Amino acid sequence: MNLHFDQSLAKNYNSQAQKIRVLSEAWVKNNGYCPNCSTQPLFEFANGRPVADFYCSNCDEQYELKSKKAKLSNIINDGAYKTMIERINSDDNPSFFFLTYSKECTVNSFLIIPKHFFKPDMIVKRKPLSITAKRAGWVGCNIDLRKVPESGKVFLVKDQKVVARANVTQQFQKTLFLREQTQQTRGWTLDVWQCIDRLDDKFSLQQVYSFTNELQLKHPDNNHVDDKIRQQLQVLRDKGIIEFLGRGHYRKLY
Repeated sequence: MNLHFDQSLAKNYNSQAQKIRVLSEAWVKNNGYCPNCSTQPLFEFANGRPVADFYCSNCDEQYELKSKKAKLSNIINDGAYKTMIERINSDDNPSFFFLTYSKECTVNSFLIIPKHFFKPDMIVKRKPLSITAKRAGWVGCNIDLRKVPESGKVFLVKDQKVVARANVTQQFQKTLFLREQTQQTRGWTLDVWQCIDRLDDKFSLQQVYSFTNELQLKHPDNNHVDDKIRQQLQVLRDKGIIEFLGRGHYRKLY
C-alpha cells in the first residue's frame, strides 16, 4: 500500500478542498479494499449520490469517505443533517472511511467505522445557516465519534503503518452480528459496550452497574436497566467480545 498521494492529479484544481477530494478519492481507489471481503479495488459511485462514495462489486458494501489534515478528531463535520439521518436509517446505509493526512500529503491513518455502529444520536444537528448565507436556512451536521466503541474503529493504516488485511477483515466481520439486531436492541448493545470501554480490561458486573443511571437517561422508557445490562453482557460474551471469568467478573477480548 502506497501511503503517498499522487499530487500530479490535482494540478488543474485551484481550490484546496477540490484538490484534497481528488487526491484522497484517487488514493482510496488505487490503494483501498473492502474490509468486509478483502476485494480490491473499490469502485466509485457517480458524482452526486447522497452520502456514499465507493462500493464493493463483490459484497455490495457501500462506503463514504471523509478526509482531514492532521489528526482525526472526535467531531467530524459532515453534510446535510436530514440526508444523513435518512441515509443511516435506510437499509443500504454506508460504512464510513476516515482518512487523515500530513502536510506532505502522506496518509497518517485510514480507518473504517462499519455502518452497524451508527446511531441517530451520533449525528449532531448544527445551527441553520443565517439568512444572509448563500444557502440560508440549510442545516448541516457533525458526526460524534465518541459514541463509537473502540472495536468499531477498524484501522487499515494507523500512524503510517499498514495493518495486515487479514486482521482488518477479521475485526470487521467480528461485529457483523449487530446487523442482525433491531435498531432498538443494537442501541442497547452499543450503549453497554461503550460503558465497558471505559473500564479496565478485567471488570466486574458491579462496575458495569455503576452506569445504570447514565443508561436510564438514554433509555427513559425502560424500568429494568440492570436486567438489560446483564442481557447485553451475555450478548457480548456469546459474540466473543468479552469473556465471562465467573462470579460476576469479565475480561475484554478486544
